[in-house]
Amino acid sequence: MGATGDPIPFRREGDRFAVVLPRGAREAFRQLAEQYRDLLRDEDPSSDPGVARLFPPAREDDPLANLEYEHAAHDGLMAGRLANIAVVDRTAANVTLAEEELLAWMAVANDLRLVLGTRLKLTEETTEAEFAEDPERSEAYDLYRFLSALVGTILDALPEPVG
Repeated sequence: MGATGDPIPFRREGDRFAVVLPRGAREAFRQLAEQYRDLLRDEDPSSDPGVARLFPPAREDDPLANLEYEHAAHDGLMAGRLANIAVVDRTAANVTLAEEELLAWMAVANDLRLVLGTRLKLTEETTEAEFAEDPERSEAYDLYRFLSALVGTILDALPEPVG
């Protein structure tokens, strides 16, 4: 049990990880992953600041180097992101995940956090009170916090790095 008495969402069980998320949370995450796939397919760094956050420039002071980097790295980064989304879609109902699957869940949740945080213009000083008058932004901030907690619990479940 977590500090609040809720079950810990991810728990190591041998070489796999138990997923103890309510059905609604699993389905919501799967739907978010679908929306994320659509975003990646429909937008690009020049059209959406959230997507731009996922593909930061290699060197802000050298547009030519950035263009070369984009040509060299963009397709690989995009393929990796789409593969992670496919893993979430395929494993959303699983009661256990392999470590590689759990890492894909974490990558998708973190990418979604980056997109939301950019769109909401979050800083370290941002509080829930800043969104009290705007239900849509308040809901997006709640989602950001959910995704942050999800990433945190995945990190807690993963083994400590060696070395």
